[in-house]
Amino acid sequence: MTVTIQDVLDKLLQPVRGLPLKVDRLISGQADASVTGIVTTFMATNNVISKSAACGANLIITHEGPFYNHLGQIDLLQDNGVYLEKQKLIEESGVAIFRFHDGIHRYQPDGIMTGLLRSLGWEQYVNQHRMAATTLTIPTMTFWQVVQALKEKLRVPFLRAAGDLSMKCSRVGLLVGYRGSGELTIPLFEKEDVDLIIAGEGPEWEAPEYVRDAVNQGQQKGLIMLGHQQSEEPGMRYLADTLSRMFPDVPVYFLGDSPCFHVV
Repeated sequence: MTVTIQDVLDKLLQPVRGLPLKVDRLISGQADASVTGIVTTFMATNNVISKSAACGANLIITHEGPFYNHLGQIDLLQDNGVYLEKQKLIEESGVAIFRFHDGIHRYQPDGIMTGLLRSLGWEQYVNQHRMAATTLTIPTMTFWQVVQALKEKLRVPFLRAAGDLSMKCSRVGLLVGYRGSGELTIPLFEKEDVDLIIAGEGPEWEAPEYVRDAVNQGQQKGLIMLGHQQSEEPGMRYLADTLSRMFPDVPVYFLGDSPCFHVV
């Protein structure tokens, strides 16, 4: 039975039907085209687009937009060489690209969070899923041990951490993507009495500086910034598994790219 791009999008959006989704849309391709294969990814980079075409997939479901800003505004890129070259690659490869950002975050629970919890093996430790964060009680370990566990389970070469690495941790606040702001993290420290917050990214002068002052005052608080990509890729890997069950006759792949940043 032929599966169209619209069939896939209808399945993805069914759990959030009727909710406002600001940036989720088909960026390239035609909704009535038959699907030969599906790729899920955090970011539709040049590498991911080329690899998708090479494996015969003509639908990329990307969490973040391919053109370097959240709202997908391309007015300022019309004469930009990098944008034009990428647009040419998309056209020549014949892939359709669907941005799936707000929708998966509005799954109950958040689909990106679900993927991260699964990758960490922490599903059984969840206390509460909130709109932007999940609180957990993990087996007590040192801050340093948590760092090493994250690096191993998420296969990341480095993390950024603030706080005393020898402190004991059990109460954890977990936030994916760009949710590491002081506005979201500080209430978790204060009202939920978490020892450690693990986030994707956020302003460096908000939560990290709060932790610095807290530690200087003798409090046991810690913060880990995974990186935006590293915190959300597991959710898109989880989505690939979900789509494989929905469409068992369609090849489905998760494709990632190498970390954007390097320690130099």
